[in-house]
Amino acid sequence: MNYIDLRSDTVTWPTEAMRRAMAQAPVGDDVYGDDPTVNELERLAAEMTGKEAALFVPSGTFGNQLSLFTWCPRGSEVILGEQCHIIQHEAGAASVIAGVQTRPIFAPDGILPLEAIEERIRGNDIHYPPTSLICLENAHSSGRVIPLSYMKEVAQLAHAHGLPVHLDGARLFNAAVSMGVSAVEISSTVDSVMFCLSKGLCAPVGSMLAGTREFIEKARRKRKIMGGGMRQVGVLAAAGLIALKDMTRRLAEDHENAHYLASQLAWIPGIEVEKEALDINMVFFKLPAGIDDSALVRYFKERGVLINPPEQGWCRFVTHYWIHKDDIDKVIGLMNDFIGTN
Repeated sequence: MNYIDLRSDTVTWPTEAMRRAMAQAPVGDDVYGDDPTVNELERLAAEMTGKEAALFVPSGTFGNQLSLFTWCPRGSEVILGEQCHIIQHEAGAASVIAGVQTRPIFAPDGILPLEAIEERIRGNDIHYPPTSLICLENAHSSGRVIPLSYMKEVAQLAHAHGLPVHLDGARLFNAAVSMGVSAVEISSTVDSVMFCLSKGLCAPVGSMLAGTREFIEKARRKRKIMGGGMRQVGVLAAAGLIALKDMTRRLAEDHENAHYLASQLAWIPGIEVEKEALDINMVFFKLPAGIDDSALVRYFKERGVLINPPEQGWCRFVTHYWIHKDDIDKVIGLMNDFIGTN
């Protein structure tokens, strides 16, 4: 890559193996169901999540919103964490696409207290929007993973009230690696799961939505309504197959590099590393007081490194396939130099 890019693991370029597979992929019309590469990808995604079926969609936001659109009657209500991706970074799509109201719970670490969930489940009252879905996120946007035992408790609570649970598993395989379990074990606790192929797995485009066969059949029709019928999309699915077969096996390396990055940042005077949020490939930290955020971003870019400015006081660096230890050493040197002269 031309830059050392720490803004996200969505910035990854496809590998050479992916580019070759994309060029050679057998294709068909996916809306008719006859693209063999897409069909293979959907079978593999279902197998790797332990679900009956899966559906290829353009993005993680699309997959999450398609799940809400499929599960939730218009005018109903979804319970989820206030800091989750669906609330914070999906442009209010739940109200536009599914026509639902979100009822968030303060949960900065992704753990929605069970009593808070139960308090918010609406009864059959004409004044209230009925509750239709509970959403979790694992790995969470905070960089933390959510324990399986907790996910099982949420599912038990939801099912006791006749409600399904959807998992935003954008970084599902990072969570699985961090927890030392299979993706199937995580997905088995929920009724539907979305995961990204383009976050950390290097595929250029795409996410997967998995669930029961009946759910996916309904979602396929809703995907068409949302404009997600992508025709000869086996060209993209070919990269997704490599993402699942090969790239999921190397995520531990990204986690190790994140720990190395965090340990080196912590040595820099004035930098505060969030050590409780180092479960996956993200490093959150605060800069010393008085640092000019925009000047820091410019300084790094002029020297071949792309970073985002802080959000609510926290910086985030993300490791991925294209970030190596020598890249991290360069970043640490630049950070030392900038802080030392400011």
